[in-house]
Parts: sequence; structure tokens; C-alpha cells
Amino acid sequence: MTQTSSRARAIIVGGSLGGLFAANLLVRNGWDVDVFERVPDELAGRGAGIVTHPELFDALAAAGIEYDDSIGVKVQARVTFAQNGTVLSERELPQTLTAWGKMYHVLRAALPDVHYHAGCTVASVQDGPDQAVVTLGDGTVLHADLVIAADGFKSPTRERLLPEVKLQYAGYIAWRGLVEEATLSRETREALFDRFAFCLPPREQILGYPVAGRGNSTTPGERRYNFVWYRATSEDVQLPNLLTDAAGKRWEGGIPPTLIREDVLADMEDAALTLLAPQFGEVVTKATQPLFQPIFDLEVPRMAFGRIALLGDAAFVARPHCGMGVTKAASDAMALVKALNTHGSVQDALADYSRERTQVGAAIVQHARHLGAYMQAQLKTDVDREMAGRYRTPDAVMRETAVPARF
Repeated sequence: MTQTSSRARAIIVGGSLGGLFAANLLVRNGWDVDVFERVPDELAGRGAGIVTHPELFDALAAAGIEYDDSIGVKVQARVTFAQNGTVLSERELPQTLTAWGKMYHVLRAALPDVHYHAGCTVASVQDGPDQAVVTLGDGTVLHADLVIAADGFKSPTRERLLPEVKLQYAGYIAWRGLVEEATLSRETREALFDRFAFCLPPREQILGYPVAGRGNSTTPGERRYNFVWYRATSEDVQLPNLLTDAAGKRWEGGIPPTLIREDVLADMEDAALTLLAPQFGEVVTKATQPLFQPIFDLEVPRMAFGRIALLGDAAFVARPHCGMGVTKAASDAMALVKALNTHGSVQDALADYSRERTQVGAAIVQHARHLGAYMQAQLKTDVDREMAGRYRTPDAVMRETAVPARF
């Protein structure tokens, strides 16, 4: 790969949503950009639901990306169901819910192919006096004025820059899945679709909302329903068992969905039918390929290292209760580009970016911990559980979960 452009050059490590937001914004602001994504195939089929916030649409507008109502499914209200399926509480809260694949498609389609390199692994990133140096897995050495590490919550770039910073397990997992609208009973469709729904059985929590279906369709009857089910899981016994596949291999941090053992899936489905409102029990047991994610926290002391910047989950990993993951990455990208346009040097711009976004990231992580306190308390004492449960009323959960927040 040759470097012939006289424009300032940025290399982005990671071609998921955070990397794509940064790439589109930088291209629009006159940068020569290369995105390196280690996965060789399309990422669009991955992920599940995304709660949108105003900042997410601000980032799309700043990048000059056009979108319409098909960006997601609009709901007008929230509802909490009792375990027997009756309605405990409702409140109005208009919101747009989208799917990871839909957002990826919108961002990837806006970025010309010349900027995106799939199947390319970044072996190392180093800062230098004049430019940063990026070495690819095949030995190619590249130079850039700016390097953005948008390589996710297991970021190898962050691990090299901040080896002392480790993911902290929160004490519970989240089962996630998507189910086709057309496969659900009429009663369940009428109860769940067009609303953001919750169920709060003892020691657990599940929420769900409609998202676009196949082909990114938001047409009624063609949509999907996305659920997130939080379950307390001990780190010493239960989690290692769940992360072990049928061949006996343990997958630290997360197991591929296709390798989750059949007995684990069967136990999860039995629990869904026993513990959850029947509407959610049907959703969980009809999901095509459910997966689970151990819930982690992670904070970094800074996000800039000379000409190298951390972005999104590479810097701060917040529990999903606040629904801010993608919005946080988009806001990081906007703040980074704003700083670059304000300062005369990349190093000064990144230092300013780090000061601003480190404070924001820490606040989001703390907010998410507050929302997840009840789940974390389930493996502690009765007193801890009682204290954490005081604010776990249906109204409080509906009011605070996945809503816009200013930090």
C-alpha cells in the first residue's frame, strides 16, 4: 500500500461502528483515512438492538450521512409486565430503536470502499516524533499523523498502551437474542411490539424492544424483537461452566453463540418459561440463536498517547443498562474531530480530546454501575440485595434505563 496523499492521514484500527463514525467524520473534514478491520467478512449480520439517543443522530448529521424513518422502529411508551403477564406499570416515552446491522449498513455505505480494508490485522501501533507507525500483520509498515484505536472492549491497542487496565466482571451476564415478529403469537405481538418492555422477576431483569428485521425492514410483520436478559452468575463456578464448549474448551471473556452447549441453552429456556412473563418466555424460547455476554466495567485514566487516541469501548466499557455504547463512540468521534479542527497540532488536539472524553466516559460507567447495582448485589448478602432493591420499582427502572443523559 502506497502513501501518496499530501493530506493529513489517519489510520483507524477497527471497522465496527465507532471506527466507521470516526472514518466518515474525518473524510468529511478532509483527512486521508484508512480503516483496518481484522474480520474478513461483512460485519452487518452481527450484534442485536441499539437504543438511539439525540447525540447519535447529531453524529450522523455531522458526517453528512442521510437517513430516513427506516433507520429504526419508533415506540411511544414503556411497559412493565408482572411474572403472570399482567401490566404493572406504563409510561409514555417516545424513542427510536434500531439494529446493529442497520446502523452498520448506513455507516459503511457512506464510506467509500477505498478507505476500508477488511481482513487486515494490525500487529502494533507506536507513536513517533513526526508520525505514528502502524505495522500490519503481514509486515507492512505504515505512517500516519493520527491513529485511532476503535478495536473494541478487548482492544489489543489499549492493552499495549495501558497493560495495567483490566476488565472488571460485574457479577452477572446478559442473554441476548432476536426473534422474528412473524413467529410470535398474536397475543405476544400485541403486548410487546410498539413498546419498550420490561419484566422484573426476583433477582433478574429482562427488557426488550422491536427493531428492524431482515433486509432492514421496519414494516409491521417483518420486524424483529430484541431482548436483553440479566442473570446473576458467579465468577468462580457458574461463569466458567457457561463459557466452556462441548469439546471442553473455555472461552475467556465470551463464547461464540454457535458453541454454547445444548444443555446451557436448554437450562436457559426452562428458566425463561419459569421465571419470566409469558410474553418474554415466548420471545426467549423462539430466538433463533441466543447468545450471552459477561458484563464488564472498564475505565482508562487517559485516552490520548501522543498521536494515538482511544475511542469507544477501547477506552470505557459501560454496562448496557444505560444503552449508551454506540452513542458514546459516536460522541467520542465528534469530539475528536472537533478538537482536531480547533488545535494546530494533533498532539494538542488529542490531549484536549482526552481531558473532555475521559470525564464523560467515567461518568457513563458510574451511571451504568448505578443502574446495574441490583444485579450485582445478587451474589452478595441479604442486606446488599435489600439496599440495591429499594430503587428497583417498575417506574424507576422504566424512567432510568436507556434514556438520554447529559454528562
